[in-house]
Amino acid sequence: MKLVDKVTVLPVITTLDLDVERVLQAAIEAKPKYVWVIGEGADGNLYFAASKSDGGEALWWMEKAKKALMEVFDE
Repeated sequence: MKLVDKVTVLPVITTLDLDVERVLQAAIEAKPKYVWVIGEGADGNLYFAASKSDGGEALWWMEKAKKALMEVFDE
């Protein structure tokens, strides 16, 4: 058993950067109905992928996420 196997991931909000793999694994374990992935590729360009093709719904969820993010940092 590796030392990393003993790490307990706490469900908290952090101001620290996290590994991409860790965030994506947490998303897989959450078993979401749909996903939208937004990021910066290794080449510095926008990376966007979605499991649902409705652009309007993607925008609605992005705005909802933006509102939640602003509320977290408004406290």
